[in-house]
Amino acid sequence: MNAAATVKLIHPVTVDGIKYETLGLRRMKARDALVGEGETNETMAGFKMFAALADVPVEVILDLDMEDLTELAAKVAPLMGKRGAALMKKMSKAPPSPGET
Repeated sequence: MNAAATVKLIHPVTVDGIKYETLGLRRMKARDALVGEGETNETMAGFKMFAALADVPVEVILDLDMEDLTELAAKVAPLMGKRGAALMKKMSKAPPSPGET
């Protein structure tokens, strides 16, 4: 994959025995708009989109620390056009990680 953006995780995660320390992101394609099709939870649909663009299982996204998730959302947004802007707005309403004020 030729990454359009890369996120170095501050808090790496391990899923199915694979340790993820960085996530490479590609630009969104038309078919990616279908990834969350039928998902009633908008947040989960967004997480599935993140997973598709990073080419990782959605469990990786679900296990991310909020600090890393926020950074991922910031890097994904420009790759998604208007949909990315809407996701960023939603992500900015997420509660801060412990220790942040």
